[in-house]
Amino acid sequence: MTRASFAMDGSRIVSFTVEGHTGLAEAGEDILCAAVTSAVRLTECAVNDVLGPPVKANQQDASVTLKLPRNLAGEADQVCQTLLAALMVYLVQLQEEYPEHINVMEV
Repeated sequence: MTRASFAMDGSRIVSFTVEGHTGLAEAGEDILCAAVTSAVRLTECAVNDVLGPPVKANQQDASVTLKLPRNLAGEADQVCQTLLAALMVYLVQLQEEYPEHINVMEV
């Protein structure tokens, strides 16, 4: 199962971690895992495009964590919040379709 957790500070998303394989199909043939990976990578690229200096997404095996800088404010923060919220909404929609394979939570 893939687990996605979004760390919140009030209403702000400050980081997310996505870990595990969905197990919908064999490795290399799992369209759900590919959809999750693609969404996470797109979000990482978009956040880095907005912020300029790269935001490090820590990747280990089947786990990715992205943390926003603490001093983020203004338009950059608004755009990043929109990107992270969109990722959360997308993953929740996948969870609704595949509840045995993906779990999304706020922490």
